[in-house]
Amino acid sequence: MNRLFKFSANLALFICLLFVLSGCVSTTRLPIASSTPWEQIQLASDDNPLDIAFVDKNHGFLVGANRLIRETSDGGATWQNRELDLGSEENFRLISIDFLGNEGWIVGQPGLVMHSNDGGQSWVRLVLGNKLPGDPYLITTLGNDSAELATTAGAVYRTNDGGSNWESKVAEASGGARDLRRSNDGDYVSVSSLGNFFNTLEQGQGNWQPHQRASSKRVQTLGYQPNGSLWMLSRGAEIRFNDSTGNYESWSKPKVPIVNGYNYLDMAWDPNGDIWAGGGNGTLLVSKDGGENWEKDPIGELIPTNFIRILFIDNEMSDQPKGFAIGERGHLLRWVGYA
Repeated sequence: MNRLFKFSANLALFICLLFVLSGCVSTTRLPIASSTPWEQIQLASDDNPLDIAFVDKNHGFLVGANRLIRETSDGGATWQNRELDLGSEENFRLISIDFLGNEGWIVGQPGLVMHSNDGGQSWVRLVLGNKLPGDPYLITTLGNDSAELATTAGAVYRTNDGGSNWESKVAEASGGARDLRRSNDGDYVSVSSLGNFFNTLEQGQGNWQPHQRASSKRVQTLGYQPNGSLWMLSRGAEIRFNDSTGNYESWSKPKVPIVNGYNYLDMAWDPNGDIWAGGGNGTLLVSKDGGENWEKDPIGELIPTNFIRILFIDNEMSDQPKGFAIGERGHLLRWVGYA
């Protein structure tokens, strides 16, 4: 009798615990949006696309792994193969591309920097030497012959003469970084290689400032909200928002809209102000109320890929913002808006 009573009590406790936990996080039963603002684009390649940039409203480039480069003349609806003048024995991961009008830059790993001043019709390969801390990771075009380069070691350099000379913007590199982002105002944020802390570098500062992560979960990546505050993606599919711009120790409680065993890999705001989060196994979610509630986008689960990056390009040379959800193995979605 005592054993039966003890078993019943334990079972009741277990059921109560499950009930409590179910109220803490959402399950995979998220509502599915009634329509999608994305269309699937064919790249005719199994290589991973990594970045996209536009010269004007129609003309742009896509770069990625295994020297992948594609060119579009219709706003990203179709993409044609393009070749760079690189040795056939060399294999590069083209990781970042940026344009400001006809002024453009590409960086790749290992140790590749290329410059164009004619809208990408021709590219000149630059010699960086062998003393660059880390590998090129992020390039930002600032003006004619002017750009800012950040590396996987957290080194930041600026050139004003087309890449002949580079001036260091930080006293010392921040160490290995698994991800690094730049705001429109010139601030940087990077995640340490192990994801156990993050660093910020504000405009005018000469040193990176380290900050503790918001929880015990390792940080996946961080980026900038439209208002300049940060967002954070952590292991365990956690989403957090920086409560106060410039206060890197103040974070919201975690949002966990879906638990399916896959982490979120990137997040971005579309031209309507909706928030998009992408991740493993076709995870593509949208929130239309600032991150409180989420829906599954119907196109995501139809595509067998990990969405590694979501970007909305607001090029000042174009009055038409563009958006892309970049997936592995040649998968690409193009933002077309809601009908």
